[in-house]
Amino acid sequence: QVQLVESGGGLVQAGGSLRLSCAVSGRTFGSAFMGWFRQAPGKEREFVAALRWSGGTTYYADSVKGRFTISRDNAKNTVYLQMSSLKPEDTAVYYCAAGAMSFYTAASRYNSWGQGTQVTVSS
Repeated sequence: QVQLVESGGGLVQAGGSLRLSCAVSGRTFGSAFMGWFRQAPGKEREFVAALRWSGGTTYYADSVKGRFTISRDNAKNTVYLQMSSLKPEDTAVYYCAAGAMSFYTAASRYNSWGQGTQVTVSS
């Protein structure tokens, strides 16, 4: 079982930056992908970014491509989401997730989730 703990959320002005962290512990070998998702009030949880454990290939939603970067630090067992040029529409609770073996954009493919961290972008 994988345990995930997010941190790094907060309030930032539009155009600003934040870095989210996801501390990973437990048995991760069964997960091909780590993912970041977000959920705004009244909306469904949506895919933001994913990283393939083997090889480190990254994938992004079109809405964040060029602004967000997913990365990992193997020594610290941590996955990051660097967010730049933030917009008010990026406001949401952000979750990291593990356990997907395929279809990395689908939340249903992940079986481990963190508690979420709030990101609020003011205009």
